[in-house]
Amino acid sequence: MTNDRYYSRAYVIAGLVVLVSLIFISRLFYLQVIDQSTIDRAERNALLKQTVYPSRGLISDRNGTLLVYNQPVYDVMLVMREMGKDFDTLAFCKTLSITPDDFISRIEQISDRRKNLGFSRYTPQIFMSQLKKEDISALNEQLFLFPGVSIRKRTLRDYKYPYAAHVLGSVGEVNAKDIETDDYYSAGDYSGRDGIEKQYEKILRGDKGVEVLMRDSKGRIQGSYHNGELDLSPNAGTDITLSIDIRLQALAEQMMQNKIGSIVAIEPSTGEVLTLVSSPAWDPQDLVGRKRSANYAALNADIHKPLMNRAVQAQYSPGSTFKLVQALIGLEMKAINPKSTYPCNGKPSAPIKCTHSHGSPVDLESAIEQSCNPYFWQEFRDLLQMNGYGSSNAAFHRTYDSWREHVLSFGFGNRFSSDIPNQSAGSIPSSKFYDKIYGKTGWKAITIRSLSIGQGEILVTPLQLANEAACIANNGYYITPHLARLTPELLAAAGLDSALYDKHYADISIEHFAVVKAGMERVMTKGTGRHYNIPDLAMCGKTGTVQNPHGKDHAIFIGFAPKDNPKIAVAVVVENAGYGATWACPMATLLMEQYLTDTIARPELFNSMTTANLIAQ
Repeated sequence: MTNDRYYSRAYVIAGLVVLVSLIFISRLFYLQVIDQSTIDRAERNALLKQTVYPSRGLISDRNGTLLVYNQPVYDVMLVMREMGKDFDTLAFCKTLSITPDDFISRIEQISDRRKNLGFSRYTPQIFMSQLKKEDISALNEQLFLFPGVSIRKRTLRDYKYPYAAHVLGSVGEVNAKDIETDDYYSAGDYSGRDGIEKQYEKILRGDKGVEVLMRDSKGRIQGSYHNGELDLSPNAGTDITLSIDIRLQALAEQMMQNKIGSIVAIEPSTGEVLTLVSSPAWDPQDLVGRKRSANYAALNADIHKPLMNRAVQAQYSPGSTFKLVQALIGLEMKAINPKSTYPCNGKPSAPIKCTHSHGSPVDLESAIEQSCNPYFWQEFRDLLQMNGYGSSNAAFHRTYDSWREHVLSFGFGNRFSSDIPNQSAGSIPSSKFYDKIYGKTGWKAITIRSLSIGQGEILVTPLQLANEAACIANNGYYITPHLARLTPELLAAAGLDSALYDKHYADISIEHFAVVKAGMERVMTKGTGRHYNIPDLAMCGKTGTVQNPHGKDHAIFIGFAPKDNPKIAVAVVVENAGYGATWACPMATLLMEQYLTDTIARPELFNSMTTANLIAQ
C-alpha cells in the first residue's frame, strides 16, 4: 500500500513538471511568436530607426531659372530613456554653446504632452533644430560621450532672388492639426504654409526614408544595421516650373517699392501668370530657419499688412476700367451700337459729371478714349430701362439680372478655380441685394448709377482686372489664371483638375470687341495714356482713378500689347496715388516694354517709378 501511495505521488509530481513545462513553453511561444512587443522592445534597445528626409522639389521660373532650392541643416535629437542619470549636462551644453537653463527649459517643453503630442521617452525628440554644419561640428566629434543623442540631417529652403515671396510662400513647422489629418507628418516636420509651397505640398515634399542604426548596450551608435538591408531610401519631391518670369517680377517689385498696391500680368493665350506682385512685400529668405518666428511676428505687426496678398485678396472698385465691360455688354444687349452717341456737358453734367471737357456728342470709341462718365451712365440707363419696369419692377429686375450675368462671365464676382490660393471673390451685387436695401420697387437705374462707371457696390481684385484685360485681348475668352506648368498627372497628384487650362467664354459676341479695342488703342495714342505709349508695340489700355473714402484716390490701369496677337495683359493698382495715368499707366507700359523687347528704353521713367515714395504721402 505504501509503495502504491508513493508510486501515485510520482505520477502527480511528473504531471506537475510536465504542466509547468508546458506553461513555460506556451508562454515562450506566445512571447516570441505571437506577441511581438518583447521583440520590439529588445529591438528598440538595440536599434535606432531614424527618419531620412527627402529633398524638397526645386522651383524654377518659366525660363528655367532656379528660384528655390535646398540647403542642408541638422537637428539634435534626444531619446530621454537612454540619456541616463550620469548624462553630462554641463559638457553637452558647452558643446552646443547653450546654458544649463536653456537645456532645462527645452527639456520641459519637449516633455509637455499638451504641446508635444508625439512625446515619448523611448523615441527621438527634437532638442534643437535647423542648425548649420558649423553649429554641430563639435557635437558630431564628441557624440559618443552623450548617450541618447543623435544628429539628423534635413534641408531648408534657400532663395536665389529676394522677390516673389507672396507667390512662392514659405515652409514652416507642422501643427497638431496637420499631424492629425495627414499621417505623413510627425512632430517637428515641416510643410508648405502658404503660396505655391502649400498649394503643391503633396508633390513637393517627396517620400520619407528610414535608416536603421545599431546601438551598443550603452546606446551608442555603432553603425548601420545589417549593412543597411532594412534601410528605406527617400524619394525627392517633384520639381515645379512656374509661369512667373522672375525678371519681370523683379522689375515690377522694384517699381512698387514704398508703395501700397499690386501688379498682375497674364499671358492671354495661356492664362499663365507672368507677374504677381503685392506691395509691401519681403525677402522670402526672411521666413527661413530659426529667424522665421521673429520675422513673421514683425511682418504680422506691420501696419501696412505685408502678409496680405493684395493681388488676390484686396478688393477695389474698378473705376473707369469697368467701362470696357459696360461697353461690351451694351453692345451685346443691343442698348447701343458702335455709332451710338450721347451728349456730354463736361463737369456740369448731371447726375454724373465728367472729369473734363471734350467734344459732344460722343460715340463709343471717343467715350473710351475720353473716359466719358456721362456716356456710360446714359448707356447703362438705357440698357436697364430697355424692357421697361413692369409690375413690381419685375421686367427691370430681369434686365438687371441679365446685365449682371454678362458681367460675371468675365470672371468677376467669383474666385477662380486655380492654384492661386486665398483669393477674394469680389462682388457684383444682385437684384436681391438691392431689394433688401430699397425694396423691390424702390430702386431704379438712377439709384445704382455709380455702377455704370465702376464705382458703388462693385468690388474686384487686381487678379480679376488682369483677367478682364486678357479676356478682351482674346476677343472674348480667358483661361483660368494659374501659376504652375504641370502635366495632368501632377495636377491630379496635387489635388487639382486639368480643367485649370480650359477656356472660359464671356457672354459677348466676338464682333463687339473690335470697337472696344480701337477705343483702348486711342487711350494710348490720344487719351490719358498717350505720354507713355510706345508706338511700335501697339498698346491698348484704360486708366482709372478710383474714389477712396479713406483717403487719396487709387490709381488703376489695365491693358495689353500688342493689339494684334497679344502677348501680355497687365493690371496695376497703386493705392492712394491719385490719377491712374500718373502712376499705374507708366508702370504697366514699362512692364510691357520689358517683356516684349527684353529691355527698358526709358530708364528715366523707370527710375522715377522706383524711387517715388507714395507711402509717406
